[in-house]
Amino acid sequence: MTIAFDTDRPATDLTDIRQIKQFLYKEARYADEHDYDSWEALWTDDALYWVPVDGGDYDPMKHVSVVYDNRRRINTRLEQLRTGKRYAQSPPSHLRRVLGNVEILGVEEKVPGVTDTVVGANFVLYESKPRGKEVWAGRYTYRIRVVDNEIRLVGKTVVLVDNAEALPTLGFLI
Repeated sequence: MTIAFDTDRPATDLTDIRQIKQFLYKEARYADEHDYDSWEALWTDDALYWVPVDGGDYDPMKHVSVVYDNRRRINTRLEQLRTGKRYAQSPPSHLRRVLGNVEILGVEEKVPGVTDTVVGANFVLYESKPRGKEVWAGRYTYRIRVVDNEIRLVGKTVVLVDNAEALPTLGFLI
């Protein structure tokens, strides 16, 4: 069943928490459903995806991270998944995440005239795979921007609650 919506929607407004939540929910759904093309299309060309080892209160250029990907590396990671030969995810995990406590944290202007909105959200993610089940929890910090009247993902930081522990799998991290 397909539901049609009115296409005369208002301009994208990054002060409207409802629009932000809809974008974040869509991003989570694409990741959960392994819709790599749609997930990748959400990112800007200057994007950074960071999963720090121990909470992230450091410079990722000088310390080790679980993931610290620029836009090109995000594409490479997804290309590996698309081949079906990334054996850590063969078969792919079944994923479902719940976002909560979504809040606008502020704005940043790293380049004159380009403003990014910083948004925080808590998450709980359930992962099921042949080797067992995992429950992950943590905090996302997103940097989002409007490009061509669409919200785009400029940055995403994933800080796991149990970030000091060994990670038995990384399948939930695209």
